[in-house]
Parts: sequence; C-alpha cells; structure tokens
Amino acid sequence: MSDGGAIMSVNSSDYTLGERICKARDASNLSTAQLARRLGIKTSTLQSWESDRSEPRSNKLVLLAGILNVSPTWLLVGRGTPPVSESSTTSDLDSMRVALDRVQRQAQALADEIATLQDRLEG
Repeated sequence: MSDGGAIMSVNSSDYTLGERICKARDASNLSTAQLARRLGIKTSTLQSWESDRSEPRSNKLVLLAGILNVSPTWLLVGRGTPPVSESSTTSDLDSMRVALDRVQRQAQALADEIATLQDRLEG
C-alpha cells in the first residue's frame, strides 16, 4: 500500500480545482496578489478559488490557464500536462496545506453540528 503523499504527487486528478490553481501558480513563481492583478480580480477572489470556497467563471478559467501555461482541462479535472516546477516539493507542501485547511473546516463544521444536536437532545 502506498502513502497518500506519493499518490497526490503522481495523479493530478486527485487534487481539487483550488489545489491545481495553487500548484500552477507556484510553478509560475507568482504570488496570489500578482496572479489576481493579471486576472483583473481581487486577491480575496483568487484565495477563494484556491481554497475551493468558490470557482472561476469559464472566461476567467480560460484566462487563468493561459497565464499559468496549463490547459483549462488540466485545471478542471487534472487531465493533461501538469505545470513544470523547479520546486515541486514546495508546491506539494502548499497543496497539502490547502487540503489540510479544507479538512479542518469540514471537521469544525461537523463538530458544530454535533454540538447543536447534543444541545437539542439535552434541551
């Protein structure tokens, strides 16, 4: 059985859209602010995309793919050629941070729901 990190680094389709955007941005050596400026959007909008809280419209997705030198298909579903990065270890760590943040938000939502249900049962 292989470990999860090895699987993520091999198969781009295991990443979310936000993780692929982050990975491609890192491979292009662009900060969030720099990429947002090139896209003509707010930095907070790009951060929402990268953390999978929202998704870009199709016109921005195509522009994003062009700026990051990847195909729109790779961004959407992970099929095709991933971005080439000099520091793939950094990209993988950033992707893991994004995934960890997402899981922590889900865990907090579940904990909140459990607390609410317990209060209803006790009340």
